[in-house]
Amino acid sequence: MDIEDWKSQLKRGSLELCILTLLKNRPYYGYELITVLSNWEIVAAKENTIYPLLRRLTKENFLESYWEDAENGPRRKYYCITPLGIKYLVEMTTQWTYLKLAITDIQKYEEE
Repeated sequence: MDIEDWKSQLKRGSLELCILTLLKNRPYYGYELITVLSNWEIVAAKENTIYPLLRRLTKENFLESYWEDAENGPRRKYYCITPLGIKYLVEMTTQWTYLKLAITDIQKYEEE
C-alpha cells in the first residue's frame, strides 16, 4: 500500500463525519458540499463519491432533502440533517475524539 491508498482510506472513513458536521450548521446542495470540501485536499471528493453518500445517509434517515428553485439555473436539491442524524453525528464525533486521543498517546508512547 502506498500513501495515496492510505489517504483514500482516511477519506472514506471520515467523509461521512465531515458532511454531517457541515450540515448541522445549515442545509447545503450537493455541488455546494463538493465545493466546500475541496478546501481540504484530504477530504475533497467528486460527484461520484458525494451523491451516493448523500443518498445512503438519506435512506438511513440521517438526512432529509428538498428541492428549491435557484436564482440562476436549475432547481437544487438541498440536504439537511435530521434529529437522528444529529444523534449519529454526536456518537461519531465522540468516537473520533477517542481515536485522536489514542493516536496521540500512541505517538508519544515509549516502552519502559
